[in-house]
Order: sequence, then structure tokens, then C-alpha cells
Amino acid sequence: MAEEIARTASLSSSAIRSLSNDARVTALNRIADALRAGKDQILTANRTDLEIAEKTGVATPLIKRLDLSKGDKFDTMVQGVLDVANLPDPIGKVTFANKLDDGLDLYRVTCPIGVLLVIFESRPEVIANITALAIKSGNAVILKGGKESFHSFAAISNIVRDTLAKTDIPSGAVQLIESRQEVSDLLKQDQYIDLVVPRGSNELVRSIKDNTKIPVLGHADGICSLYINADADVSMAARLAVDSKTNYVAACNAIESLLVQRSGLESHLPAVAKALIAAGVTLKVTPEIATALDAVGVDTGGQEGRRVVVPADEQDFATEFLSLTIAVRAVSDVDEAIRHINTHSSKHTDTIVTSSQAVAEKFLNGVDSSGVFWNASTRFADGFRYGFGTEVGISTSKIHARGPVGLEGLTCYQYQLRGSGQIAADYVGAGGQKEFLHEQINI
Repeated sequence: MAEEIARTASLSSSAIRSLSNDARVTALNRIADALRAGKDQILTANRTDLEIAEKTGVATPLIKRLDLSKGDKFDTMVQGVLDVANLPDPIGKVTFANKLDDGLDLYRVTCPIGVLLVIFESRPEVIANITALAIKSGNAVILKGGKESFHSFAAISNIVRDTLAKTDIPSGAVQLIESRQEVSDLLKQDQYIDLVVPRGSNELVRSIKDNTKIPVLGHADGICSLYINADADVSMAARLAVDSKTNYVAACNAIESLLVQRSGLESHLPAVAKALIAAGVTLKVTPEIATALDAVGVDTGGQEGRRVVVPADEQDFATEFLSLTIAVRAVSDVDEAIRHINTHSSKHTDTIVTSSQAVAEKFLNGVDSSGVFWNASTRFADGFRYGFGTEVGISTSKIHARGPVGLEGLTCYQYQLRGSGQIAADYVGAGGQKEFLHEQINI
């Protein structure tokens, strides 16, 4: 069964890659219209998933990820499909051209990766997001959602499947699977599947990486940090810390660690700590930070039945809390901040608050993460906010794609040589005397 699914996807990928951009855009526009028309049906199914999740004790961060009715999440999902449709065609772009000889021209041209296997937990909107990215980039995709989003998954997938049947997209270009066993079997289909994208918990990502030969694109943790230099604007630092931590605590781009320059503990720590505490955040602090808070009169006793400041241990600075908890410590300067982040972070996204361009440049160039920001919230690390339309996921690896992965990350390239009957034996290096021209072609 798994081999059949993978083979069908592979055959479909060969067909979809030859479709015009207009055909792919038409399909996406129809999907967006169908999702909008089916909003009530989808949200009803989503409420069923939420009720089951609450009854079965699903963790609060996962429930938040599951909820499609929260804020503008549904409308953002639909708009994401349209945004992808309106992006430039990523296929067929010439990125390098060289004239080897008269009538023998070499081109490097972008092309689809082929077949994607995308496995995700909780977030049912991922179905629409990934479908849009796969179709626009000319890839076939096999999707597996988590059991906690089963009803939402089914409602959205039925709409997508029924809509695609009325377009030029091959029927096997978007396939949906339900069981874990199918996932396990598909992870063995490296002959047909070109890339696996796991979106979910640390355990999910690590399990996928440990059980397949297929290249995996993703990240296991979102351990992000915010560093406040002593010359930072205090009010800016407080705003950025609160937004980076509390805007969406279950997100992989929420900060889990706060670093404050030691010379700024008296001037900056009080305002930032008070702002975080007021926002409901519990601070896990080193003894040095606890002493500094006491010295400046920050109330660390408790609030609304909870302790607002508790002791931290070293492991807290390598922990993805996914909750209103943050680890706080002091560092001597930007160099120590960089060393701390490169040692403890998951190489996702980290930010510095400073008024010094020189200090900022050192941080931007020294931190080895897929996203490094200056005076901006880590919550901007997102494909939609970057203008990618939406994203297939976040990659912290350094091969192929890094950071929010949109259309460009779902393409690779091939070399196309356009000749006029030349043979290698006539040229130097293959037995002949003819020299190559190797002249750059303007593109």
C-alpha cells in the first residue's frame, strides 16, 4: 500500500512539473474559494477536535495550535493559499548560464524536488498551506496529520480533494494518509519520496530522522533567545521581550531565554522583568538575577496564586518551555551572549536589542542560527511574515534550505545543456584538441 502511494505520487510529480504556472495558479484559486465556502463545515469539525482534545487531556500548547477559530487563523490560512498563488513562478528560473562553445550553452534551471512527505501534529491549516506550496512549486505531496486534528483534517482534505478533481492537477499529486503504520512504511520508500518534512514536537522530528534514509527538512526544537545590551532603549527591550515570549507561547519562534548585559541589570532588568511578570510570565532565574531583582525592588514573591520568580538550573537554558516561562541570566557582553546562544540554542531564531550598530553587527554575524534579528521580535521568523506566502516549515539545518522554507526551499535545480551535435571527444580533457570558451551568458 505504501509503495503504491509513493509510486503514484512519483508519477504525478512528473506530470505536475510540466504544467504551466497558469494551471497551477488556477487550481490554488479554486482551493481558496472552496475553503472559504466551506468555512462553517471546517470550523464545526475543528470544534469537535477541540472538545475531544480537552476531554482527553491534550497539552494546552497543542490545543492552541489546533484551534482554527482563534483570531484570524482561518482567514490567514485561506489568504496564505492566495498569497502563494500570486507569487512568481519558482520553476524554470535560470540561475547560471555559460557558453561552453559556439552552439553549446549550459544553463542551471530551477525545478521541483519531486515528492514530499509532510507529517504534522495539531495544526490542521498545514494541509492547505502545504498543498498550496507543493502545487505552486510543481511537487507532489503526501500528507499525514495528527490524530488530535482528525476531524479538521478530514473536512479540509475532502474540500481540497474535491476541488483538485476539477483542475488539471493530477489526482495523485496530493494524497492524504491517516495511520501511523502508513507513515512508517512510507519512510522506507526512498526510491520514490525525495524529502520528508516533519512539523510537530521534538519527539516527532527526532523519530522521523531516526527512521528514514530520505532527507529530512525541519527542526526539533525552538529554543530562541533575546539578548539586551546595556545601551538598549529600555521600553523597546520590554516590548520586544513581551511580544517575543507571549504573542504565541506555543510557537517555535517564541523566546525561551532572556540574556541581560551585566552592566544593565540595574537600568534594564527591572522594567523588562516587570513587563514579563505583568504579562503572566514566570521567570526562572540564576542567583545573580534573583539578587539583582531584590536589589531594585521587583516584587518576586508571588502573584495570583503563582510564584513569579523561581530558581533556574543550567538545563533550563536549553529547554523549550512552550509556556509562559522563561529562563533569565546575565552575561558580561555581546561576546558572551553569542557564546551562550551558540552553545544552548537550537539555531532557530535569536535577537539582540541595542542602539549600537557595531554591537548589532557582531551579534548578527556571530550567532549561528537560521534567523538573527536586531531590535525586532523573534515572532517575525515566519514564512508569511517574510513574504513567502506561507511556509512548509522551519529548517535549522545548513544544507539546501534554512529558516522559514517557502517556495524556493521546495525547488532544486538541474543543468540543461543545449547543443548542436557536439561530442566530448573533440574537446580537451576527453581526447580532443578543441578548447572550451567558458564565456558567461547574461541572464
